[in-house]
Amino acid sequence: MQPLTEIRVAGFGGQGVIMCASVIGKAASIFEGGHSTMTQNFGPEARGGACSAQVIVGKEPVLYPYVTTPDILVVMSHEAYVRFAPELSPKGTMLIEQDMVRITNIPDGVKVYGIPATRIAEEIGKRMVLNIVMTGFFGSITGILSREALRDAVADSVPKAFIDLNMNAFDAGYEYGVKHLKDGALDLRSDVEMVVRE
Repeated sequence: MQPLTEIRVAGFGGQGVIMCASVIGKAASIFEGGHSTMTQNFGPEARGGACSAQVIVGKEPVLYPYVTTPDILVVMSHEAYVRFAPELSPKGTMLIEQDMVRITNIPDGVKVYGIPATRIAEEIGKRMVLNIVMTGFFGSITGILSREALRDAVADSVPKAFIDLNMNAFDAGYEYGVKHLKDGALDLRSDVEMVVRE
């Protein structure tokens, strides 16, 4: 874990944005013995409106709980991309739901990685676990928290009846990231059209 890492997770209501951020914070503070804070913001609608959460994690105590320049941006909708991409650190990392986000104008120094999280969740059996797929993907791509800590945080955050489903979703997202990092094919800078669908 780095001294402090600023993370923003954003999408629309109903995608599990808050749960994704909560799991990341819990993994850092409870299961890796570090520190974390989380704040959240909803649009006027419970579902379908803009939704975002800010998480700061690290070895050091967090003295200011609000993200100013995210090191990592997780976006699950195009609206979230348009709204929050300009705030990303010039050398930051962006993770996108590649079927929901159309990438344009990637700044130099920013790395963008995509995953079809919704499709993977549907293949597993429940569209609602796309946020846990994205959490697994976050874990493998960023490497800032251990796989074990994130898995434990997922298990501690979901209803007992759905632990197996969520563990499968997490593992699917994590392995997707591992495979594509190994293949060297996921950084979208060299070929944005490869994964961004019209």
